Amino acid sequence: MALLIALFIVGWVAVAALGTQAYFRGEQSKPIHERNWNSDSFEQLAESITATKTDYSERVPGYPVDAFAATNQ
Repeated sequence: MALLIALFIVGWVAVAALGTQAYFRGEQSKPIHERNWNSDSFEQLAESITATKTDYSERVPGYPVDAFAATNQ
């Protein structure tokens, strides 16, 4: 029984680690809202988890830069 519990715990930790990696790698490549473009806290957390820096040449704004002008045409 102890072996089964240990196997369950090891599996849960592995799934949690892989899921966290997948989430942060996906978030690093998605379009991003302008207000979050320079979010240092997210970048530090993502870099510490994935061990990779965000490639800003692939990351694009999710909304127009000038939202006020875009809504008042």
